[in-house]
Amino acid sequence: MLTSSPSSITEQTSLFALSATNSLLAIAVYVVLVIALWRVFTKAGYAGWLAIIPLVNVVYLTKIAGSSGWFALLYLVPIVGFVFHIIVSLRVGRAFGHGWFFSLVLLVVFHVIGYLILGFSGDKYRAERLS
Repeated sequence: MLTSSPSSITEQTSLFALSATNSLLAIAVYVVLVIALWRVFTKAGYAGWLAIIPLVNVVYLTKIAGSSGWFALLYLVPIVGFVFHIIVSLRVGRAFGHGWFFSLVLLVVFHVIGYLILGFSGDKYRAERLS
């Protein structure tokens, strides 16, 4: 008989431990990302605490990329949101003086590492690089 729920107490315990571990890992990654975005926001001239609020940080990230904050609504459309995320990442990388390869690999794929590099390196934000 196939069941979708765990049948013994050890299976239930291991599932609970796995979900708790995943939750702690997700919180740790989010805290590191907030720290990185805090530094990026302050370099760009915005208040760093805006990085803490999940949807607000996307709005200000699009502003750093040189777009209107209203374009953050495009993140809500499934396929358009992914494409717009790539565009925003390329433009944020360019604003900090990096090329497309850095932006594509470190700001799209490994975004936590990429934003840590942008935040804690000596790179300067210059909005005139976006034009």
